[in-house]
Amino acid sequence: MTARTIAVVSAGLSQPSSTRLLADRLTEATVARLAADGIRSDVTVIELRELAQDVTNNLVTGFPSPKLETAISALTGADGAIMVTPIFTTSYSGLFKSFIDVLDPQALSGLPVLIGATGGTERHSLALDYAMRPLFAYLKALPVPTGVYAASTDWGPNAAGLRPRITQAAGELVAALHHETPTKSDPFTNPTPFEDLLNS
Repeated sequence: MTARTIAVVSAGLSQPSSTRLLADRLTEATVARLAADGIRSDVTVIELRELAQDVTNNLVTGFPSPKLETAISALTGADGAIMVTPIFTTSYSGLFKSFIDVLDPQALSGLPVLIGATGGTERHSLALDYAMRPLFAYLKALPVPTGVYAASTDWGPNAAGLRPRITQAAGELVAALHHETPTKSDPFTNPTPFEDLLNS
């Protein structure tokens, strides 16, 4: 059976965490969709809460600890990623951004990414589009069209309303995993002969 590796990054700070809960729901939906296509999933969950000190030390020293290096390798070597952060002061958390900052700027280039976020109110849902999506665009990752935001009211009796968004986003991530990243062409491989330029 074909396998796909999925790295799941959860930036929740509390225990238990609604951010981790959303990450788990997105992961379950993605794994189920891959299984329906006959594809096995190898999932690695990266809890940034457990790496907070390692991330800070890396920012100061420039060197990752073995534990942080393992997490970075799992993310950068994955076929796809699920990245979920709480929204603090209208944007992703400082811990989430600090983890991104210790990555090589090209490390996520071409990586399909499902973005998710959690917050106390629905008013922060646009942070997916004005904060997270531009961040991953800058990193040249490939965020899928549907991001999933879960407010406090989306859990409990209202959890059913969250399910269609999770299913949609998971389906888009799996669709992205089915397609190979196109090879970038080098414009200097076949230069126009100088004579042709003179005659044009």
